[in-house]
Parts: sequence; C-alpha cells; structure tokens
Amino acid sequence: MSNFSETNEDSKQRWETNADYWDSVMGQQSNYFHCNIVRPSVEKLLDSKENDLILDIACGNGNFSERLAQSGASVIAFDYSEKLIAHAKKRRADWLSKISFHVCDATDYSQLLSLRGKRPFDKAVSNMAIMDISDIEPLLKAVYEMLKTGGVFVFATHHPCFERPEGRYMTAYAHEDIAIEGQPVLHYYYHRPLNDLLRQCFEVGFVMDGFIEEVDKNKEYPIIAIVRLRKI
Repeated sequence: MSNFSETNEDSKQRWETNADYWDSVMGQQSNYFHCNIVRPSVEKLLDSKENDLILDIACGNGNFSERLAQSGASVIAFDYSEKLIAHAKKRRADWLSKISFHVCDATDYSQLLSLRGKRPFDKAVSNMAIMDISDIEPLLKAVYEMLKTGGVFVFATHHPCFERPEGRYMTAYAHEDIAIEGQPVLHYYYHRPLNDLLRQCFEVGFVMDGFIEEVDKNKEYPIIAIVRLRKI
C-alpha cells in the first residue's frame, strides 16, 4: 500500500508557497483545463441536486464549491492550505450561507471526521487532488463513513496508465512537477497504479459504478480518469 506521509508537511508548505499564484491563475471561474476537460465528466457522474449536502475535498480557491452551491447544494469544503482557504472565503463571499470552508488535512482521519455534521453527506467530490495526497487511506475511510448509504464519491485524477513521468507504472512513487506554468515551486505528485488506487477504494467498502477517461489534444491518449464510487 502506497504511503508517502513523510512528504506531507513539505507538500503542504509548497502549496502554501504556490497558493497566491494558483489563485491568480484560477481566478473566479477556474482555467480551461478544469472547465473543459475535468468538470463536465465530474458533474455528469456527481449529478448534484437541490438540497444535496456535498463534501468538496481539496477545494483550492473554491471554484467548484461555488458551482455546487449554484446548483442548490449545501457544501462543506476544505483544503490543507490556509492561504487557499483564505482566498476561497474572499472569492466566494456571496455564497458563504451555502458553503462552509475549512482548513483540514486529507491525510488525517480525525480531522476529516470533524467535518461531519448532523446528517451524512449525500455526495463527495475531489477535482484533481487524489494524486496530490500522500496517503489516501484515511480520506477514503472517512468519506465512506460520512456518506449516507447509497451516497457517491466522485474523483478526477491523472490517468496513471498514461501519465507516468518516470516511465514506471506498477511501482507507486512520489515525484516533483508543476501543475501551472509559472508556479513558484514544484509540488509533489503521488503516482499509484490503478490496482493500488482502486484496491484501497474497495477495501474500505466502496464499489465503483462509474468511470470516464478524458483526453486533451491527443484523442487516443486519455490523461484524466474520473471515478464514481458508491457506498452500498
């Protein structure tokens, strides 16, 4: 089982360093990549409804949180970057009656459970963050526990079969790279082969009932995988 917890604090500090630049590029609506490649399939599998209670994992500056709120959902959103959460609260100031932003470490099971409210979440979502999280087991366990029976968790991530920066696939490894040209420092990515990634999902109790692969310019080369997990 891949666990790179020794890099977690360094990873957080790098995101704090990149936070202001990240916010300036993502802006109020997000960038082309998220709006046109990631978001449509995530929204299709998530199928946000009026009065849903949704957990937005690693929410960044809150672009998708606001979009969920616009659909009528109530949102609990978190990121482990204090600076990104500050940007999210500022940018989504008109939506704070529908969105509650928190600083929380996705690798800390007890912190995650503190986000639980009076009723279970209907849905959870993570847009392009699973590959940024050093240890996903606590997150998967907590999300499964906090979802209602029949609830879904949709996540988008780099497609590990095709996005292999070191040329290796079966071995899990951490590597440093950029997400947006011009960001001040490199940040960590955590490569996990599909059998590792999905096994961890299945071991906590999820079943997979949705899967979409998305391409960019090369229409035969999917770079993004979007997975829907369900609690049964």
